[in-house]
Amino acid sequence: MVRAPTALAWSFANTVVSRLGTLAVGIVLARLLGPEEFGTFAVALVALTAVLSFNELGVSLAIVRWAGDPRRIAPTVMTISVLTSVVLFGIVFGLAPAFSTAMGDPGATPIVRVLGVAIVVSGIVATPAMLMQREFLQRRKMLIDQVSVWLGTGVSLAMALAGAGAWSLAVGRLAGGIVSVVMFLLLSPVPCRFGLDRSSLRPLLQFGLPLAGASAIVFALNYADQLVVGGMLGSTALGFYVLAANLSGWPVNVFSQPLRSVAPPVFARLKHTPAQMRETFCSLLGVLARVALPVCLVLAGAAGPIVTFVYGEEWGMAASALTWLAVFGAFKIIFELVYDFLVIAGASGVILRIQTLSLIVIVPVVLAGAVVDGIRGVAAAQAVTAALILFPLYLYQLSRVGVPVVAAVRRLAAPAVVSVTTGFAAWGLGVVVESDALASMIAGAGVALAVAGLLLADRASLRHLRMSAAPADSEE
Repeated sequence: MVRAPTALAWSFANTVVSRLGTLAVGIVLARLLGPEEFGTFAVALVALTAVLSFNELGVSLAIVRWAGDPRRIAPTVMTISVLTSVVLFGIVFGLAPAFSTAMGDPGATPIVRVLGVAIVVSGIVATPAMLMQREFLQRRKMLIDQVSVWLGTGVSLAMALAGAGAWSLAVGRLAGGIVSVVMFLLLSPVPCRFGLDRSSLRPLLQFGLPLAGASAIVFALNYADQLVVGGMLGSTALGFYVLAANLSGWPVNVFSQPLRSVAPPVFARLKHTPAQMRETFCSLLGVLARVALPVCLVLAGAAGPIVTFVYGEEWGMAASALTWLAVFGAFKIIFELVYDFLVIAGASGVILRIQTLSLIVIVPVVLAGAVVDGIRGVAAAQAVTAALILFPLYLYQLSRVGVPVVAAVRRLAAPAVVSVTTGFAAWGLGVVVESDALASMIAGAGVALAVAGLLLADRASLRHLRMSAAPADSEE
């Protein structure tokens, strides 16, 4: 029997091991390629991410939420996912020259086209991946992810050492993706096949299309900055900015991604006891904030020493963007948990409205940031928008589904105060300590102590989460 805490542990281990490995390889690749080549790959990656945000029309998540046997809808989900991905790949292939030119690097066109194959890869694995998530088969998914990541990074590193430039990143990612397709299909808990159940088609699309629309808006919110940087400041500036964005995304990936693989099924199992569902959400919110917020704020405070120590002086310009992007990352971690809760609570349509309104505001703010202060101004616009627009909107919507604003804010207050204090201390270290390596290590020790202290002070939430997740009972 595999319980949700066990699945979360496997998912967390999977993410940490993957990220630590790719961090080491990423450092080597960044030093080998430099900002210009990295920027060329970033152009292609933005295009890929845009399409993946709504690739399978949001229907795959229905497998996690489906009240009945998921085998009934799996063939229909598989058909929708693959057909949509093939069509989108054709669109990307045709529009690649225009997109690359608009992003300031026409030479990125062939890389955009090759990387576009990953769209089809994503469409194929969507169904088995969600089946594994529903059944808490995180150990099995960890095996697939590790093989994919290490194979892909190995190919990228070998090609970079051979002088392949930006192609090394694109081919490596594609190689890992193709291997993951084979493994997902072989290890899926339910045999994957094509089919079309007309009685399920309409409910699936009614569930998925609002989520797909919301995901497309989320992409625009999350990548409007990169589109603006590439279009207004050029692909080399985009290279600096994407490196900063990748670094700021580490806390998001390490803490939020494993939780998101487990939280929706847990919420779904508690849906018929709304009070317990809301209480579990608040406990998750508090624990997540106590772990993630200190890391984000210390990363913001020590951005200068960390970038120059890890990547070298050549990448120093990225630190100005990292400071603000790390702050934005702290908000993003909270937003993603709220997003998953609202989806299970049946408020997926409201999410689309929130994101649409936010996008209307953020585009002119990001454009103004680029004009006023380059990549730092663009990054600051992200953080300001999150604090002044997205955060209040999400709090309001939580209150609409029964989570009091006071309860949510109370869970965030102590972690926020400790994190801001620790972040300013990390900034002070960068000013006082001349050695970037020493400043980075002291900041790391400080954040570890902050997280440990915050978790120790909230052991009740940890106990509540273990009790809430105990009934989950999937077989490995």
